[in-house]
Amino acid sequence: MKLAISGKGGVGKTTTSALISFGLKSKGHEVISIDADPDSNLAACMGYVAAAEIKPLVELKGLIEERMGVAPGTTGGMFRLNPFVEDIPEKYSVEIDGVRVLVAGAVKKGGAGCYCPENSMLRALISHLLLEKGTSLVIDMEAGVEHLTRGTVQAVDHLLIVADPGRRGVETALRIKGLADEIGLKRVSVVGNKVRGSADEDFLRKALEGIELAGFVPYDESLLNAERSGGGVKDASEDVLKAIEAIISNIESR
Repeated sequence: MKLAISGKGGVGKTTTSALISFGLKSKGHEVISIDADPDSNLAACMGYVAAAEIKPLVELKGLIEERMGVAPGTTGGMFRLNPFVEDIPEKYSVEIDGVRVLVAGAVKKGGAGCYCPENSMLRALISHLLLEKGTSLVIDMEAGVEHLTRGTVQAVDHLLIVADPGRRGVETALRIKGLADEIGLKRVSVVGNKVRGSADEDFLRKALEGIELAGFVPYDESLLNAERSGGGVKDASEDVLKAIEAIISNIESR
């Protein structure tokens, strides 16, 4: 399975990415998770105690120059558009309870036409992993679809948009759905997160009418406590874990 996960900051996108990564692993998948969010806290969310020591791929200047043929920060000029990236997951990932995690770092943005070596290498890596057979991929993205291109969207099994039962989370979800439509991504659904009951579910169904709902994850105080203690999402309640399992099964059935 190749999953891209997006949503507004604060709705629980990274927590959902971590839970789904572990959920896929528990079902026997070989899983690679990419932290492509500028905040870069997926590893910590998964309980990795040395998360702050992981250096994002975009900051590995020697690797970028070796693979791209030019120094990082270069704009314009000539560099490789199809760099060798097959060995990066094994060499530069950390393993967390059987899941390999890569920290990509922020995709740098510039003026129109800017296509720097760092961006090119990250996009080549994500494209390679999307097309690689035998490995499930979970991409924890920022609130958009910037890491996906028209050439790779068909390899994504599903774009999951995480939304909480609040107006701003819903508005961001609708914007992301619009961006997904623009690049031709057809398999899109919403995960309702931090849901406290039927009223929250009804709000999300009404506000996101016309978009498929993959499922609802209940509000869980234990996740907040786990974050404070550094325990990670594996300390989530049984209700949350069952909800994630149901969401994965829902996606797999489509």
